[in-house]
Amino acid sequence: SSVVRTPMDPHRLLDRYVAKKAATGTLYLTATHLIYVEQETDTRKETWVLHHHISSVEKLPLTASGCSLLIHCKTFQLLHLLLPREREAQEVFQSLLRLSQPVKVEELYAFLYNPQQSEAERTAGWSLVDMAADFGRMGLPNELWEISHINSSYELCSTYPTVLGLPKSASVATVTGSAKFRSRGRLPSLSYYHKDTQAAICRCSQPLSGLSSRCIEDEQMLQAISQANPNCPFIYVVDTRPKLNAMANRAAGKGYENEDNYANIRFHFQGIENIHVMRSSLQKLLELCAQKTPSMSDYLTGLESSGWLRHIKAVMDAGVFLAKAVGDEGASVLVHCSDGWDRTAQVCSLACILLDPYYRTIKGLMVLIEKEWISFGHKFSHRCGHLEGDPKEVSPVFTQFVEGVWQLSEQFPCAFQFNERFLLTIHDHVYACQYGNFIGNCQKERQEMSHNCSSKGSKTRFKHLRLILKRIN
Repeated sequence: SSVVRTPMDPHRLLDRYVAKKAATGTLYLTATHLIYVEQETDTRKETWVLHHHISSVEKLPLTASGCSLLIHCKTFQLLHLLLPREREAQEVFQSLLRLSQPVKVEELYAFLYNPQQSEAERTAGWSLVDMAADFGRMGLPNELWEISHINSSYELCSTYPTVLGLPKSASVATVTGSAKFRSRGRLPSLSYYHKDTQAAICRCSQPLSGLSSRCIEDEQMLQAISQANPNCPFIYVVDTRPKLNAMANRAAGKGYENEDNYANIRFHFQGIENIHVMRSSLQKLLELCAQKTPSMSDYLTGLESSGWLRHIKAVMDAGVFLAKAVGDEGASVLVHCSDGWDRTAQVCSLACILLDPYYRTIKGLMVLIEKEWISFGHKFSHRCGHLEGDPKEVSPVFTQFVEGVWQLSEQFPCAFQFNERFLLTIHDHVYACQYGNFIGNCQKERQEMSHNCSSKGSKTRFKHLRLILKRIN
């Protein structure tokens, strides 16, 4: 149903980058989209913007030509609308603020979007990705690693998947003790197993070590990971944070592993900045891109001072370190940041893409995102700002991963089955909330939402992204 429609006084859509006459047309606001229909005689061009894609709306002061609205999108689209009257602009402004900032989960697009699909088609969308199947592809279970269901009811770690890859030599007491010593119970668990070298990438959160605490079970857990690789006498422990940040956490009772307490570990800091630095960096980059005609020298200076490419390089360098350790040295690696759901997800994912051509296929990338981001509890709702909440929790963590993959695909285009368009489509859907994949902050939350939706007898279902990714191909 249209909320705003005034064909008697046409609205204008300005193009900031091309010196051409502004388009004249009609603006519609529906329950889910902003739609702008151009009124040209020969064509009917429509611009559709999903409300969930809108990050901010800015109302500029009234001028002789009307009142302008600047609409900034999370997909980096920018619309400049010129409305003839200030009162109308204020109405549209207020409507967009309300529609683009849902408060309840039920207001998200996944609960409104209802494609005409049979039950069989809906079910098929859920059957493509299976954590145990991907572990099986890597060669698990074997004499060194097992596929464990110890977290089947999320009792060990509420933000982890129900299926975990764990070293066979680690007892239940070792695993549970290690979980208790790790922030939010996010214990060391297998991310990737390299069949040829028998080296593994494991991920976790920071230990609750403080300045002096230690945990025998956690030390045993790292020893078990080390022993699960008979070809190397040590494991790398990689803290992806800058050392100063990790030391500040140590003063607060958390921190990083003490090499004196853990046998056969080699410790590394990677120096990737936190979510607040990344959010600020992207904001500076977007402000630079919003300038109308910067000179090349001003643009390059602004790009450098935003720090964006420096941060992308830091994330990619960490991924390369992991890939070289596992692939070249045959050494296993344990990776963490603070809680192990931001920088850790970025670094493990990029290392997997570097090490395994399967993850460079269309299906493989879907499996990787499902495993490292969705199942291992990247906080999509908080980081993407799906619902009205703390703006300091928002950060372009997944965007940086997508750019990292894009940078690799630009350097090695023949190594990837997909292109830039596929990456952009995934990025759009992360913010669109059209499907259930990227809603919620962990798998347990997603399941609860899905059950709640079904129990209310809603006509709409909690849908999944995989079908649309198949159709794009």
